[in-house]
Amino acid sequence: MTSSISKSRADRDDTLLVSRGERALQKGQQTKQAIIDAALGLAEQIGLEGLSIGALAEVTHMSKSGVFAHFGSREELQISVIREYDKRFADEVFFPAMNQPHGLPRVRALFANWMKRVAVEIQSGCIFISGAVEFDDRPGPVRDALASSVQTWLAALYRAVVQAKDLGHLVGDAHEKQMAFEIHGLILALHYEARFLKNPGAIEHANTGFENILLRYGKSVARPLADQR
Repeated sequence: MTSSISKSRADRDDTLLVSRGERALQKGQQTKQAIIDAALGLAEQIGLEGLSIGALAEVTHMSKSGVFAHFGSREELQISVIREYDKRFADEVFFPAMNQPHGLPRVRALFANWMKRVAVEIQSGCIFISGAVEFDDRPGPVRDALASSVQTWLAALYRAVVQAKDLGHLVGDAHEKQMAFEIHGLILALHYEARFLKNPGAIEHANTGFENILLRYGKSVARPLADQR
């Protein structure tokens, strides 16, 4: 009887310890996510290069050791910020576009979603635009993380263009890589024109440029439904 009671108490103690451990782990993950959120907001203003454990500790009202415990180094912090941005970009730009039919409808959705993202970044800043300048000639894990994310985005855009051609939405001699390159070029030009040069017509010019690309590469059957009525 005594043995059974002791075993029952031991089981309860073990369960309590596990529960406390899970709560501590969950709290630690929440704290780390809060730090990453703050770091991303800071990096949008000052760039990845300006991001530091000290600056982040000041913004989050934490100790440097507290921030350091979650990342271990500034480089790890920078890469965590890149991954967070990449996740948000995918959630806002690519995943919604995947709900559209293959072909030009998906290409249009990718561009439209990307434009919405850029419209926000015109005000807040983009860590990938500034990061391309900061790390273009600096090999290492941070540059690799930046480049890998951009290459993933461009590969998705290229696949959408290829599918559009395979479905007959583009003219037979359409150059898929060139078309994807031109669309990406519009996005980069919009960042420069709108944020740096403060050109109020930049978004309209980018949209017009996209429609011109479709006029050159697309077939009339792939025009928006509103244009076919």
